[in-house]
Amino acid sequence: MASWQRSLRARNLAPKTIKTYLEAAGQLVDYVTAAGVHDVAEIERNHIEEFVAEQVETRSAATASVRFRALQQLFTWCVDEEELDVNPMAKMRPPVVPERPVPVLSEDKARALLKACSGSGFVPRRDTAIVRLFLDTGMRLSELTKLRVDEVDLDDDVAIVTGKGRRPRTCPFGSRTAQALDRYLRARSRHPHAQLPALWLGANGREAMTDNGIAQMIRKRGREAGIDGLHPHMLRHTFAHAWLAEGGNEGDLMRLAGWKSRQMLSRYGASAADQRAREAHRHHGLGDRL
Repeated sequence: MASWQRSLRARNLAPKTIKTYLEAAGQLVDYVTAAGVHDVAEIERNHIEEFVAEQVETRSAATASVRFRALQQLFTWCVDEEELDVNPMAKMRPPVVPERPVPVLSEDKARALLKACSGSGFVPRRDTAIVRLFLDTGMRLSELTKLRVDEVDLDDDVAIVTGKGRRPRTCPFGSRTAQALDRYLRARSRHPHAQLPALWLGANGREAMTDNGIAQMIRKRGREAGIDGLHPHMLRHTFAHAWLAEGGNEGDLMRLAGWKSRQMLSRYGASAADQRAREAHRHHGLGDRL
């Protein structure tokens, strides 16, 4: 485990990826140890299949799939390092994950969310800027959390984020989002920790916000707006849906959202795909032209 961790760090993988891989490996170690296995060479295919099946039953198919793919990396490394002669996961198939479309916000609900954030104090201005930036750019939570003050340009209305694979990209935003950011930055300048590089600062004089802190804020503002179960990823899906519904170019959306695979186009905003198809039919259907 320690050697594999060093290898992952040497590959310069993202800390979050390394954490995910190590969590999966650690859970497998606990599982096989309880079954009397104490050496990696003793781990067999059936041990891994039983572990993955338990993950499906006690967690979810999606979690089990993440664990499965992390373990694939572990055992590939074991073979490459000649710790194993044969990969016990060879020809194993990952668990099937049923597609569960993430709901998107209607414009009325998005307005209600912004209304819930309204106010002139530090926290309302910060929360309004965060929500508008999510809805206007479709940033990932981790990307938005890590933003620094010097990565937001209010003259060109763009933010520079570091996405998956540590790839930087430009996220443009509109004038209303720029105005919200400007108001927040003026309030931020009077914060006790205004000298910190992190863009988002905590309430009551606390330092930089974390992923969890921003997610909690989004859930709280959602409840205030009558939107139960709101989470940041729903705002990213809403951005993608709105872009496609307005006829936005798919290639441009891929660049803006930081996707390398076109498969993501069908996944994001999927819950509203039927609505977009009906609207497209009203505009392009043949029947009313005959």
